[in-house]
Amino acid sequence: MKVAGFFAGSGGLELGLERSGHETVALCEIMPSAQAVLKKHFPGVALLSDVRRIDAIPDGVDLLTFGFPCQDLSQVGSTRGLSGPKSGAVKAVFRLLRRRTVPWLIVENVPFMLRLDGGAAIRYLTGQLERLGYRWAYRVIDTRAFGLPHRRERVFLVASLEADPARLLFSESVPPSFKTEHAGRACGFYWTEGNRGLGWAVDAVPPLKGGSALGIPSPPGIWLPRGKCRVVTPDIRDAERLQGFPADWTNAAVDVSPERFRWTLVGNAVSVPVAEWIGRTIGRRQGALPIARDTLENGTPWPKAAFGGPREQRYQVECSTWPVAIDGRPLADFLEFDAKPLSQKATSGFYGRLTNSTLHRPTAFDSALRAHMDIDLGMERRPSFVAKPALRSPSSKRAGADH
Repeated sequence: MKVAGFFAGSGGLELGLERSGHETVALCEIMPSAQAVLKKHFPGVALLSDVRRIDAIPDGVDLLTFGFPCQDLSQVGSTRGLSGPKSGAVKAVFRLLRRRTVPWLIVENVPFMLRLDGGAAIRYLTGQLERLGYRWAYRVIDTRAFGLPHRRERVFLVASLEADPARLLFSESVPPSFKTEHAGRACGFYWTEGNRGLGWAVDAVPPLKGGSALGIPSPPGIWLPRGKCRVVTPDIRDAERLQGFPADWTNAAVDVSPERFRWTLVGNAVSVPVAEWIGRTIGRRQGALPIARDTLENGTPWPKAAFGGPREQRYQVECSTWPVAIDGRPLADFLEFDAKPLSQKATSGFYGRLTNSTLHRPTAFDSALRAHMDIDLGMERRPSFVAKPALRSPSSKRAGADH
C-alpha cells in the first residue's frame, strides 16, 4: 500500500511498514529535528510540516498513519486529553478525512488514554471513525513480544473501509513471557522518580520517555548484575536499538538541534518491529474473528482490546498484549555501547526519595545504589535522610507504574 505518515516523528511506523512491503509516499512532521531524520532516511518522499495547515490528504494514499502527540494523554503529562493543544491536533486529521477518506488507517498512542476521563479519547476516535464508515479494532501491544528488552505498551488502532480489521489485529496471540526474578539480570527503572513510582522492569528498560519540551533527556536507569559500574544510563544509540531502529538513526537531528533532542525523538517513537508486524498482518487481508469476545456496553471501562464499526455492536476481546513471542538477548547483553554511570547527584537524590517511600523493590537494589555511590563513583556518601528498609516484592503495581 501507499503510505502517508502524519505526526511521523522519527519514522518508526513508516520504517516498520516499509519492512513489511509497503511504500511511504508522504510524511508530515512539525519538529525540525525529526524532519532532518526523515529527510535522511526517506529521501525523495514529500515532507509536509503542520498537519493543521494541510488542505488535503495527498492523492494515491492507501494507508494513513498518525501516532499523534501523547503529551496531553499520558499519565505523567498534562492529562488535558484531546482538549490539550498537542494531543488535540489529531482533530485536524479527521477534518481531512471528512473531505476524503483513505482505505486504511493506523493510529498509535499511550494506553492511559483508555482510562483518562473515562476513555474520552478512544471514544472520540472510534466515534469519528464510525461516522466516516470505518470498521475498527485496537489492541495494546508490548514491545517485549518482539525480542527487544523494552517494556513498552502502546495502543495500536487499525481502521478500514475494505476489510474487518478485527480479523487481522487479533489473528495472533500468545501468553506473555517475561522475567520477574531479578537475580543475575539487569533491571531498568526511572531514576527521576522514586516517590510514587519506580518503573521497575526486570531484564528490560521501562518505556523510554521523550523528555521535556526543552529536550532535556530522561534516559532510564539500569542496574547491572555485573561489571565495574552497577548503575548506568544507556547510550542514545542503544536507546534507538531498544525501539528497533539501527544505531544512529536519529543522528541527523544534530544538524538542526542539540544532541539532547535525540532522546525526545527516540522516546516519542513507535517501536519499529510492532509496526512491521501490523504491516504484515494487514497485508494478508484475511483472518478469523476472535472467539473470546463480549459486548462492550456504553459506560463500561474501555478494555485493552476491542473492535466495532458503523451500525455494529462494539465488542471487547480477551487478547494478549503479545501477538508473538520472539526470543531476544537479555538486557545486559543487548547493550552494545558504553553506558554512562549515573552521577553521584542523581543517584543520591533518587536513593533519598526511594528509601523514604513505600515502593516495593528488592533489598539488593538499595545495596547496589549505596555501593554505586561509595565504590563505583569513589565518593563518600553523607545522607541527610533516614533510610527505610526496602520492601521485598518488586511486582507491585506502584513499583512497575507505566507511563
